Amino acid sequence: MKILISRIDKGSVKVEGEVRASIEKGLAVFVGIESGDTESTLITASEKVVNTRLFAGNSGKLSQSVKEKGYSILCIPNFTLCASTKKGRRPSFEKAMQPDAAKKMFAKFIVLLQNKINVQSGVFGADMAINIELNGPVNIVLEI
Repeated sequence: MKILISRIDKGSVKVEGEVRASIEKGLAVFVGIESGDTESTLITASEKVVNTRLFAGNSGKLSQSVKEKGYSILCIPNFTLCASTKKGRRPSFEKAMQPDAAKKMFAKFIVLLQNKINVQSGVFGADMAINIELNGPVNIVLEI
């Protein structure tokens, strides 16, 4: 599983011109689900996402999580994170989980996050217009 986390001031997802999800301050979480990922992978990833300290505390250091701040998560399915670019110029997506299975895993991941924090999500398999206002910028890649 590969996840890109970006600290944002606001973000939204549109599908076919209609806003499907939006948040104010929090995290944009782009999720790539790979073959071999399990429910255990999802549990570990959800804990990591909500508890990683990406926001400044009183000391000015990154000492607080999205959960501690009471912010939200905009979670976006993104199979292209699973790309391999080691050979040639065309990315290979053979590490990505098959779409039907990945869709189910993404739905389970959303539920795990929603049990901990407010989450809005993009639409699996849709062509999405994603608008985010980065804060920092702070971007972290998690490989679980």
